[in-house]
Amino acid sequence: METVPEQKIVDDLPQRPNRRNFLGKSALLGLTGAGVSLGLAGCKDEGAAQKPAGSASAAAASQAVGHEIMPGQLDDYYHFSSGGHSGEARILGIPSGRTLRRIPVFNMDPMVGWGITNESKAIMGTKADGSLKYTTGDTHHIHGSYKDGTYDGRWLFINDKMQSRLARIRMDTMECDKIIELPNVMGFHGIFPDKCDPVDPKINYTTRVFCGTEFHMPLPNDGRDLDDPSKWGCLFSCVDAASMEVRWQCRIDGNMELVASSYDGKLAGATNYNTENAADLAGMMAAERDACTFFNIARIEQMVKDGKFTTIGSSKVPVVDGRKAANPDPKTSITCYVPLGKNPHGVNATPDGKYFVCADKLAPTATVVELALVLKWFAGELKEPRDAVVAEPEIGLGPLHTAFDGKGNAYTSLFLDSQVVKWNIEQAIAQFKGDKKAKVVLDRIDVNFQPGHGYSSMGETREADGKYFNSGNKFSKDRFLPVGPLHPETEQLINISGEKMVTIAEHTAYPEPHDGIIVRRDLVKTRQIYNMDDFPNAVKTPADSRIERKGNKVFVYLMSQAPAYSMPIIKVKKGDEVTITLTNHDKVEDLTHGCAIPTYNVNFIVNPQETKSITFKADRAGAFWMYCTHFCHALHLEMRSRFLVEA
Repeated sequence: METVPEQKIVDDLPQRPNRRNFLGKSALLGLTGAGVSLGLAGCKDEGAAQKPAGSASAAAASQAVGHEIMPGQLDDYYHFSSGGHSGEARILGIPSGRTLRRIPVFNMDPMVGWGITNESKAIMGTKADGSLKYTTGDTHHIHGSYKDGTYDGRWLFINDKMQSRLARIRMDTMECDKIIELPNVMGFHGIFPDKCDPVDPKINYTTRVFCGTEFHMPLPNDGRDLDDPSKWGCLFSCVDAASMEVRWQCRIDGNMELVASSYDGKLAGATNYNTENAADLAGMMAAERDACTFFNIARIEQMVKDGKFTTIGSSKVPVVDGRKAANPDPKTSITCYVPLGKNPHGVNATPDGKYFVCADKLAPTATVVELALVLKWFAGELKEPRDAVVAEPEIGLGPLHTAFDGKGNAYTSLFLDSQVVKWNIEQAIAQFKGDKKAKVVLDRIDVNFQPGHGYSSMGETREADGKYFNSGNKFSKDRFLPVGPLHPETEQLINISGEKMVTIAEHTAYPEPHDGIIVRRDLVKTRQIYNMDDFPNAVKTPADSRIERKGNKVFVYLMSQAPAYSMPIIKVKKGDEVTITLTNHDKVEDLTHGCAIPTYNVNFIVNPQETKSITFKADRAGAFWMYCTHFCHALHLEMRSRFLVEA
């Protein structure tokens, strides 16, 4: 077998586009009257790419090869991602980028029957007439539950910014099992689970989920104070992870962007980009500094325990006051407002538990806050909240999100520069102290284009492994075949294991994914089949297959076992309210059955040993074939029953 020279491998690698040359040529053509728009105008610069050379080339080659997952091989990581205004969550494999599953959460999905079956409608929430309360959602952030500072494989939590809802997904089945709506909140954006109890270190697993609010609103929002935004406010919410009930809320100055939690459980933090409390765009950008608001969890919960709270409107949730005016003494304060750069966006906890790193969005900086110093401020031992800032490196334009490699390095997405920048935290701290020789920025890599969210493999845990960084890019001009005015977005996978970052894969993403996490596959333990005993309404034996009538309500109890339903004929009368309960009796992994009835909007699946039900009005007379939609057997197409509606 012929040996391929290392330099030949390097020469054959896809080269990085040079964004600055790309934009430069677009601007030049625009200035000469060629009619080409500035910015991401679609002008390609074929000569912009430059090949790496020397030892750096060899290093890049070794990083770029070997990531491809061959047919039949499994990925090393799960990539759990939000789905944006699709209202769903998504699972991909890393490093392949293959889509493994889409999990409906706040959206309807006729494939699995989400929002159609009685069980899913009960989770999503319904009106008095049984119809869904909401049929839309906007997911942004998804995070896993923790134990000992790393993922424990129990739950995923995901937000709905639009309707201010929090959902929980079981990781053994990858299905949503609970959704709640936060009271007196609008624009629920950032979320993060806690990692440890704030008082009892023996409780070293997730018990709470912290939820930030982005939009001001009247409190309560009952039609009063509509013309006086100065009376509006924002609430930070704490949800019990197990019961999925709101424990408490804390009112703050300004509004919140994203959220992080400390590894010792004592602090949660939210970036605050409207400390001006303004109601318009210009006002929200007036101040040169905004803040990261830190919440002292133990003090808040003690206040609630002592009854030092109020409630808002019809909500019974305890609300404490975290505004500056109500917290003049650090020793009793429940909040600490640490000044940052202008309009900060992301906030992330370093794997060593020492710092929160905030991305300052409208400033070219990241701000490093030492958590021990924040706790000293709460103890009255630090003069000013700003004294908790230990670094503020200039890293580039439009910093949004920061990830970590577990080796002391941070990786921040730069929206305006269309780059990811690698920088060293300890060097940034040394520079902040006056060390002019400190080398903060270690590397930069162009991405395509305008990166929003970025995250590294296991980077939100103590086990950050420094292998991959995923750059979620908001624009993909000219990267893929055109599919109309709406382009796909891009996910670019970057190898961060070496000195230099190397882009090793690029995939399309259906708009509009936001944040995500990359989890080692050994931490995820999924079920192969369900336990029939977990379903109280399961149809367990052929003798249990039956049709019961109670007035004009008809209950159909049905089994499926490839390739047949347990009853070949189901007969009802026009005007009946029909409830079909279906149990899948197959025990083979992935042997799923579907159930669809034409004209009646009946469409759902049941996995092995699972039970689901659906209720509908038989309002059209005639004969309808109820059939299996999910391939299950060589006689799958013959798997049918007659649904007969008498006039």
